[in-house]
Amino acid sequence: MAKKSKVVKEWKRQELVAKYADKRRELKAAGDYTALQKLPRDSSATRQKNRCTVSGRPRGYLSKYKVSRIVFRELAHKGQIPGITKSSW
Repeated sequence: MAKKSKVVKEWKRQELVAKYADKRRELKAAGDYTALQKLPRDSSATRQKNRCTVSGRPRGYLSKYKVSRIVFRELAHKGQIPGITKSSW
């Protein structure tokens, strides 16, 4: 389980990105890079990090399922992900 502070910080980052998205788009179109630099750093979409929705883990993230590889494996073994079965050959 990830630290709660890291997960909350990522939520705040997502809110900032959504808040400044229109303004950032307008400034880029106008070519006003000095005003763009004055916006908060965390309002840039490239600073976002994908995190597991269950555990908050930042690494081993499967974007299709929005969980980490560890949580994915646990859910697959329990049969909670439709269409996923343990392979054997």
